Amino acid sequence: MRIGIVGLGKMGGKIALRLLKYGHEVVVYNRSQDKIDLVVEQGALGFNDIDGFIEEMNKYEKSVIWVMIPSGEVTNNMLLNLGEKLKKGSILIDGGNTNYKDTIETAKTLKKKDINFLDIGTSGGLWGYENGYCLMAGGDKDSYEYLVPLLTDLSAPSGFEYFGDSGSGHFVKMVHNGIEYGMMQAYAEGFEILKSKEQFNLDLDKVTNVWRHGSIIESFLLDLTKDMFKEDPDLSNTKGWVADSGEGRWTVLEALENNVSAPVITLSLMQRFRSRKDETFTDKVLARLRNEFGGHEIKKN
Repeated sequence: MRIGIVGLGKMGGKIALRLLKYGHEVVVYNRSQDKIDLVVEQGALGFNDIDGFIEEMNKYEKSVIWVMIPSGEVTNNMLLNLGEKLKKGSILIDGGNTNYKDTIETAKTLKKKDINFLDIGTSGGLWGYENGYCLMAGGDKDSYEYLVPLLTDLSAPSGFEYFGDSGSGHFVKMVHNGIEYGMMQAYAEGFEILKSKEQFNLDLDKVTNVWRHGSIIESFLLDLTKDMFKEDPDLSNTKGWVADSGEGRWTVLEALENNVSAPVITLSLMQRFRSRKDETFTDKVLARLRNEFGGHEIKKN
């Protein structure tokens, strides 16, 4: 299948490479040429000019374009620009972490232009290239069914699903990320308790290793935790300043709007705010975990 990828950042570049590995024809657009060159070397066709990219995609009988750039105004503007210039019947995908309310409005605008739109929340971070991604889709059902062969190659086994109307895919991904906040906070606090027990001088690499084999709390996040403690047991090169990219806030707001008690997710978000004032080992664990699974920037001491 032919597919265009807009944005070759941490996620977009890996998505392009995985699709190439599975034999899909990939056309990419990115502003920086060095990232284009990396995927062109693997067989992609590359553009650093958006109009040239669109012209190429409009040559195909059915254009499919996956947008993977930072959420917010940048993504919204790109989707509307593509909607104006792509030929009717094209399939446009927003794979980023857009607020589902924005997605619903974008879908209405694109429908008027006869552009088919899917919101596909994408999880898997830097490891999705090797392990496959988890894909949460909403929007045009016919377009989703057309893309099933592509989604099968891109995802982990049984790792994609359709959830309904436009916005539903991004809504499911938003809550997923809220849960992620709580899980990471629990790990981080637990490891600070372990580290604070000077009586036993615990090796956190050994703790994470044994927990990874048969324990109730084993997970992919725990695998990443082991790797980071093996590399830097005291996280001495990491500043305990933890960012949030929006989804946790939106999840908490949604809980409030729907009268749902969500104290763990809410407090994990509050802890991220607190980390920007006073540093703790908990914050260092959180900061490094975000870097390990998603390549998010960390501040170094």
